[in-house]
Amino acid sequence: MDMTNTSIYESAEPAPRPLMPSMLRGFFGRCPACGEGHAFRKYLKVSDACPACGEELHHHRADDAPPYFTIMVVGHVVVPMLLWTELAFAPPVWLHMTIWPALTLFLSLALLPRIKGAVVGWQWALRMHGFGGETDD
Repeated sequence: MDMTNTSIYESAEPAPRPLMPSMLRGFFGRCPACGEGHAFRKYLKVSDACPACGEELHHHRADDAPPYFTIMVVGHVVVPMLLWTELAFAPPVWLHMTIWPALTLFLSLALLPRIKGAVVGWQWALRMHGFGGETDD
């Protein structure tokens, strides 16, 4: 057994990254690595790298996950509220048509970048899609 060029450190797993803190940092629009720099340079455009620590963020592949999770959350908030309001107060239809689309739009626009940030933080913490130094080939 030839062990001349091997090190005990080469086969060691990289240190685990904290999942929940990374997702919370991303949820608040911060870099999942340091929590200092802004993760977004525009509304939904993730920065290529963190301006504070230099962590590369361009690896992310959030794709359709943030809209999917946003629809799930908003739907689970708005639909029960709509049903409760109808059963408790029975407002006219025009009031329903005013309140619920506006609330749905507001919640969707408010939650979408936060959920996308959390997904990027999740991918960073689990070293997915190049965040661990490897390529996706």
